[in-house]
Amino acid sequence: MTRGFYIGRFQPYHNGHHTMVERIADEVDELVLGIGSAGDSHSTRNPFTAGERIMMLTKAVQEFDITTYAVPIEDLDRNSVWVSHVQSMSPDFDVAYSNNPLVIQLFREANVEVRQSPMFKREILEGTAVRKRMIEDENWQSRVPDAVVDVIDEIDGIKRIQMVADDDSNGR
Repeated sequence: MTRGFYIGRFQPYHNGHHTMVERIADEVDELVLGIGSAGDSHSTRNPFTAGERIMMLTKAVQEFDITTYAVPIEDLDRNSVWVSHVQSMSPDFDVAYSNNPLVIQLFREANVEVRQSPMFKREILEGTAVRKRMIEDENWQSRVPDAVVDVIDEIDGIKRIQMVADDDSNGR
């Protein structure tokens, strides 16, 4: 049995992440989804809590035939020990998936196999672009799985991101 690990901030979990998970699901038997920056929320860059992101991920990946574990990973400002921090918070895994150059380097230095995947429509599915659309009341729903739309509606996430974006722009 092979277990993979895929980390992201998932602010929010969008169709680019979803495509990556779909591809990973073809290669592994189980998948650990690491929720990065788990302690950050209520800001323009990180509007959603770890718990809300767990809801997004859990509901969205149900369509794939793979056992998944969502694990919050708080930031650690010491890159040299980051991989062991991740490993201490996560079920054991055999291979890590990332396109982030720093994450790839850190896993490789820790002798963890890393696989990359082509970015899926990165120019329109980057989290920054999705959050910008939320703030500006533009169509963001088509860029995330339906389950994520439901979670964001349930938590009144658009009102929150617009409120914190307004606060951020006022320099508070």
